[in-house]
Amino acid sequence: MFTGIVEEIGEVTTLNPSSSDGGTTLTITLPLTSTLLADCHLGDSIAINGVCLTVTSFSPTSPPSFTVGIAPETLRLTNLGSLGPSSRVNLERAVRADTRMGGHFVQGHVDTTAAILSKTPDGNAITFRFSPKSKDVLRYIVYKGFIALDGASLTVTKVNDEEGWWEVMLIAYTQEKIVTAKKEVGETVNVEVDMTAKYVEKSIQGYLAGMMEDGQGFPWLQKTVERIVAQGFS
Repeated sequence: MFTGIVEEIGEVTTLNPSSSDGGTTLTITLPLTSTLLADCHLGDSIAINGVCLTVTSFSPTSPPSFTVGIAPETLRLTNLGSLGPSSRVNLERAVRADTRMGGHFVQGHVDTTAAILSKTPDGNAITFRFSPKSKDVLRYIVYKGFIALDGASLTVTKVNDEEGWWEVMLIAYTQEKIVTAKKEVGETVNVEVDMTAKYVEKSIQGYLAGMMEDGQGFPWLQKTVERIVAQGFS
């Protein structure tokens, strides 16, 4: 579990396919002043551009670096496969019980990728418009709701379901703290929608399915329609 508050920007050193298991190893180098690995252990989770990955080796000094393994399925669902040497990535350690929740609950399980449609300056801020690869995620994206883009917790400022896009605005401070600000039109980001919306959707689906199986129908819907009709004729 993560908060969507990026702790560090790292740089890709190597991205090497593994012939033994079909996966890929990714090594990230950190700034010399970084303390990201100060309490690191083998097997810890670190989100890289919003993807929860497991540390398989690390060196906390000269310069700090760590390596993770990436499964083929992860490469298919995310934009990690497009990384190369010197690519910059957002990094966040897994949340602790005493961590302040500055963003929102982020699992590190990417739902889809999205392409940048436009970048529009607005004072010292920048408005980004995104179009998702999988349009299904749009039903979980709402105005002023949470969304994680490359692991950064951001607020949706506009959404258009018909045209299939949404927007977020990056203030000047955020532009210096996440890699998304430097991306250009056509590049992609990893997208994780607010998981609360998924739980609500599944709960409602289960409730409605249960009503149908019991032969009860939807009495609350019938009463609502009757009330609307009555008001219309009054």
